[in-house]
Amino acid sequence: MSTNPYAVPPNEQQPAPEPYLQPRQSSRAVPRVLSALGGVLLTPVALGMVIYGGSRLQRVFAQAYSVGEDPMGLILLLFGALLLLGVALLGAVSGLGPVIGGLIWGVLPGLAALAGSSDLVGLMYDIGGRELGVGLVTWLVMGALLGSGALLVGAGLVGTLTRRRPTSRSAG
Repeated sequence: MSTNPYAVPPNEQQPAPEPYLQPRQSSRAVPRVLSALGGVLLTPVALGMVIYGGSRLQRVFAQAYSVGEDPMGLILLLFGALLLLGVALLGAVSGLGPVIGGLIWGVLPGLAALAGSSDLVGLMYDIGGRELGVGLVTWLVMGALLGSGALLVGAGLVGTLTRRRPTSRSAG
C-alpha cells in the first residue's frame, strides 16, 4: 500500500472524459416522410400553378402585348414559383422529397414526352382542359418540365450530400 493520501487505487480510477459530447443519433424517419410527402404533393400543385399562370399570361400577351392585364395569371405564376422553391428547400430537411417530386412530376413525364408519345399529348389536353393542356404540352415539348424536374432532383441530392459531408474542425 502506498502512503500517498492522494493516490487512487487502480480499480477506482475514473475514465477519461470525452473531448466533446457526442450528439445523440435521432431517427430521420419523420423528416424523410414529411419531405417525401411535401415533394409528392406540392410539386404537381406548384407546376400546375406555374404552367396555368404562364399559359394565361401567354394568351393575354399574344392578344395585347402586355402581361399586366391578367393579374390572376401573374399571381398563379408567382405563387407556383414560390411553392417550387419550397419543394426545393425541403432538401434541407431530407433530400427525398425534391428527388421524388422531381422524378415523378418532372423527369419521367419529360422523358416520356421527348420519346415521342402522341397519345401523351392528347391525354394532357383531356386532363388539363384548354389552358392548362396547352401550357403543359408547351412545357413538355420545350423540355421545361424535364429541366425543372432535374433541378428538383439536384436540389434533393445537394441537400443529402451536404448532410453527409463530414464537418472540418480546422480553425479559421
